[in-house]
Amino acid sequence: MNGGPAPDPGGDRPAGARRVTRRSLLEHWWVVPVAGTVGAFGYMGWYASNVTFNKRRPGRTAFRAVAAQRVAALADLKEDWAEVEFTYDGRPCTLLRVPRATPGGLVVPAEGGEVPLAAFSRMCTHLSCPVNLIRDQEVMAFAFNYRPQPADRHPQLGCRCHYSIFDPLKGGEAVFGKATLPLPRVQLEVRGGDVYATGIEPAPTPSN
Repeated sequence: MNGGPAPDPGGDRPAGARRVTRRSLLEHWWVVPVAGTVGAFGYMGWYASNVTFNKRRPGRTAFRAVAAQRVAALADLKEDWAEVEFTYDGRPCTLLRVPRATPGGLVVPAEGGEVPLAAFSRMCTHLSCPVNLIRDQEVMAFAFNYRPQPADRHPQLGCRCHYSIFDPLKGGEAVFGKATLPLPRVQLEVRGGDVYATGIEPAPTPSN
């Protein structure tokens, strides 16, 4: 029979070390959901700030030369916001006649004035879903939850996957939604009354 003191299971712990018990864990269980909630709201705040304030404006054009391709007859673009969709360099694209010159576009002299043109890749810079021209302002407000300022109430290019909006008159800038990068622009030339694509900007790395 051993009458000595029972061995101390914590005798080898450094001085000042606290023993974690099941009871102490149960007393502090609330820390995990609170920390998770704080982290989730922190991430949502960062993400909202990023997609709202970190949108990149189109810079100087950096067209990559690609074999010239006829897109349309200039005479077929009879009015503002006339559109021709085409595929170029393996990407879906769109050619637009716009009301005024846009960064990276082309202004063609014509009888009675000028014909401004712009062309863009139709692959959204968020996750590469296709964008389409949204002409109806009420559709834009209802489906995309976006109503631009009066000066910008014109057709926009919209992505229906995650509801990003790109403004053709601002060089394809992402103005609303998850996308932060502008649409790649297509270089245009007019040859003998036909509009040709002759280059395209590289596709950006999709934003998160």
